[in-house]
Amino acid sequence: MSFVVQADRLGRKYGRRWALRDCTLAIPEGKVVGLVGPNGAGKTTLLHLAVGLLAPTSGSVTVLGASPADGAAQLGRVGFVAQDTPVYPRLSVAQHLRMGEYLNPGWDRQLARSRVEQLGLDLRQRAGTLSGGQRAQLALTLAIAKRPSCLILDEPVASLDPLARREFLRSLMEIVATDEISVVLSSHLIADLERVCDYLVVLVASRVQIAGEVSDLLSSHYRLCGPRRDARGLPASQRVIEESHTDKQSTFLVRTSDPVLDPAWAIRPVTLDDLVIAYMSREVPGERPDRPRLKVMS
Repeated sequence: MSFVVQADRLGRKYGRRWALRDCTLAIPEGKVVGLVGPNGAGKTTLLHLAVGLLAPTSGSVTVLGASPADGAAQLGRVGFVAQDTPVYPRLSVAQHLRMGEYLNPGWDRQLARSRVEQLGLDLRQRAGTLSGGQRAQLALTLAIAKRPSCLILDEPVASLDPLARREFLRSLMEIVATDEISVVLSSHLIADLERVCDYLVVLVASRVQIAGEVSDLLSSHYRLCGPRRDARGLPASQRVIEESHTDKQSTFLVRTSDPVLDPAWAIRPVTLDDLVIAYMSREVPGERPDRPRLKVMS
């Protein structure tokens, strides 16, 4: 299997504080990958390391099999849209396109022009006068017109209204369908990830809690509700991710590849939102948890 991003014990330190530490992961090519985790998990630092904006303090990272900042050719293989979808307020849309063409040897002028026309952007308008959604679309145009093999997006729709988010994600899926590029998308908006992503990575305190095809992850997790019992009494094949209890009832979110045969359980499917929250709430070995594991006693 080929990987679009591989990290081995990757770390980045600011003074005495580690923003990312001992991060190891492998993201396969050809996927639309959702990267999710709580604030401070290291998502933005990881993506900045992957596009060469930062250098590692420890460990290593490769993108498409090469070092992120390994010359102009490597930089041209990766498109990036940062969290604040940066554009230059005083430059017009047309000036942004000319700048993109000047900086990127593989620039597709026709793609950039046709996309701007499709979006209804005025070439003469300054970027600072565009709406948030229009600025995000302009930033996405600059990223894809360089014809990258990998597109990395860091919370690109976090500040957009629902309509602008929908239009941005629709544009993204059109790009994926047409160009068949790999996408890594960081977001807190689980509904958006569910709409566009086919692969999920949950990052907590620099550690990958779970990674895999969304369909496989959802089909291997269940919520079990039934008479109160201790988690240690469950079959070894059922890994408990989250649990809660009342005086008479227990509820477990478990991961298993085996069928659940105990008739005492009411079995419910798990949503992507359930899955993400459960893994984000788990304590990471060797780390002080930001909040306690979800375990309620009454």
